[in-house]
Amino acid sequence: MPTVNINAEALFRSLGRRYTEDEFADLCFEYGLELDEVTSVKKQLEKQHGKSAGGDPGTESPEDTIYKIDIPANRYDLLCLEGLTRSLLIFLGKIPIPRYTAVTPVSPIEVTIDVSVQKVRPVFIGAVLRNVTFTKEVYDSFIDLQDKLHNNIGRKRKLVSIGTHDLDTLTPPFTYEARRREDIKFVPLNQTREFGAQELLEFYGKDTHLKPYVQIVEDFDVLPVVRDSENVIGSLPPIINSEHSKITLKTKNIFIDITATDEHKASITLDTIVTMFGEHCADKFKVEQVKIIKTDGTRELYPKLPYHKIKLQPSRVNELLGTELGANRIAELLTKMSLKTKVKSGALLIDVPPTRHDIIHPVDVIEDVGIAHGYNNIEMKMPATVTTASQLPVNKLTDQLRESLAQSGFTEVLTFSLCSTEDISKKLRKANGHENAVKVSNPKTLEFQVARTQLLPGVLKTIGSNKKMPLPLRLFEISDIVVKCAESDTKARNERNLCAVYYGKTSGFEVIHGLLDRIMCLLRVPHVTQSKAKPSYEIRQTEDETFFRGRCAEILIGGKRIGVLGVVHPNVLTNFDLNIPVAALELCIETFI
Repeated sequence: MPTVNINAEALFRSLGRRYTEDEFADLCFEYGLELDEVTSVKKQLEKQHGKSAGGDPGTESPEDTIYKIDIPANRYDLLCLEGLTRSLLIFLGKIPIPRYTAVTPVSPIEVTIDVSVQKVRPVFIGAVLRNVTFTKEVYDSFIDLQDKLHNNIGRKRKLVSIGTHDLDTLTPPFTYEARRREDIKFVPLNQTREFGAQELLEFYGKDTHLKPYVQIVEDFDVLPVVRDSENVIGSLPPIINSEHSKITLKTKNIFIDITATDEHKASITLDTIVTMFGEHCADKFKVEQVKIIKTDGTRELYPKLPYHKIKLQPSRVNELLGTELGANRIAELLTKMSLKTKVKSGALLIDVPPTRHDIIHPVDVIEDVGIAHGYNNIEMKMPATVTTASQLPVNKLTDQLRESLAQSGFTEVLTFSLCSTEDISKKLRKANGHENAVKVSNPKTLEFQVARTQLLPGVLKTIGSNKKMPLPLRLFEISDIVVKCAESDTKARNERNLCAVYYGKTSGFEVIHGLLDRIMCLLRVPHVTQSKAKPSYEIRQTEDETFFRGRCAEILIGGKRIGVLGVVHPNVLTNFDLNIPVAALELCIETFI
């Protein structure tokens, strides 16, 4: 959940009155927000630097008071002073809901996307804010919103990066292209000399703030740039803009460029910026569109500033919230939440503005009704459905087995549910061991590439990290594994497995075999030699690459294989950095439910 820092004096000026800390905290609560902390510029500096910022503690100016407000992660429209105060004023009924308009000029500014950027950062969209009036306060808010969007929806500029330029310093039309490093030279923002691309990467690669953004593109042979018709470079996304087109307090016309890997997220980002700061234009909330010429020759205008309608029955609202609100009252509450609503033929027609990208389903609208009505005002009622809760059978069995295995002298471990591809294939001597595994599409580390299909690798890793413990080690784990399943909606299913290992100077196969017999005794499953009248178990010699040949057996119930036990192969032990024998048992316990 992001936190925005708002200057208290600027906040009160925008709201049209002063609030005490408690009054503003109550207002935030009513709107579904939380006033996290009241601090000051001086206190923030002291916290950052770990020492006193100097000066007399009693001399802090009221203008330095900062309100830190927690904002829901999907409410991009509340990440700046303009959006927050506008929403609160609408909520208080002091201003009407504005209408955001995308204006198409007779000759819109054109931006051509060159095919060279397709493998680097393929998406570009833009907009123009005309006749903007900047103050220091508005300027700071403008920059701060960009930072918030970069870190939030932009995922630290990996998905979306924002460039803002003084349009009067550039000459349209623009081109978005990728160039070789030796062909890029410009003066970066807040610098006084020209940098080549390679020098720029090295220079900002040492900068604490910009280093993460350099890493996004440093491995590419070419780098993306935005240039005008006179070959003046405006920015090198996602790293830095040009000093030539720097925004200042005197800037009147702003060209906004959004480069991204995802067009939907880029559109949300652009809509948020122009709707928030459109109020500072001479024609309030009117944004000039830019024509984007894509690589396939198609042309589109941005921003689109889409409005969409949602139809909702009042009965559905009352059913989910447990209220008895009339249609007109619900319409009033939604209008307070910046969702203009009309009642037609008993149904609610909600007009969702481009500032509310968090509204994607009728349930999101119902949530706003609950906030505006006040959750504390909803009467508590007993559920109409009568039911008796009970523990899931597989969880109940798991708890019972955990206790019994602990009483048998084994210690429980809890390992990661994700592992590397090697852990379940090469290290276990199974070349195709990963074929039935569910893969993570974008793993952050090689250690977490797939969901585990066995518990054994995790337990062996645990032993490898605890080799200094007194021998023997008796460990067990009862947890879920994940395997592919074509019949499932998710194309995968969970299975609850039990794994136990013995690590000592001798193989300990008899210990693991005895533990299996004890488990079957507890589950009241007799050995096949004891009873053939009901399901019974047996072990049968088998071949498994993970175990010694001739020292491995499969566990069968009613002729169906449910697990395996044996002495682990020395090569497997070496792969997991172990040097003395291990006996292991792994079986699926869902068979016994």
